[in-house]
Amino acid sequence: MSITAKILIAIVALEHLYFLVLEMFLWTAPRTRKAFGMSAEQAEATKVLAANQGLYNGFLAAGLIWSLLAPAAYAAQLAFFFLACVLVAGIYGGFTANKRIWLVQALPAAAALAAVWLI
Repeated sequence: MSITAKILIAIVALEHLYFLVLEMFLWTAPRTRKAFGMSAEQAEATKVLAANQGLYNGFLAAGLIWSLLAPAAYAAQLAFFFLACVLVAGIYGGFTANKRIWLVQALPAAAALAAVWLI
């Protein structure tokens, strides 16, 4: 994989580690509530669901990090799979939750996926 692809993969992985922290540990914090437009009551009522979602984001990050550390023989295949998962989740999230997800999640994944595939 090219250095460009690896940098883009690392950015997507770090982004998903950040999502993990927000959703698993900071969901009810005032700053997180403001970012997601939630009241304290809404955050409290959804914190278990958010933590579950955060765990999934952690698995995506782990897979992307694995692709960066894996032998060259299969690193690109791992990256392609995990980036495709992020892209599909981002597209779905943009349609069902918030259009901003297309910019924050789907676009970086698409750029990294293109770099893995084309470079």
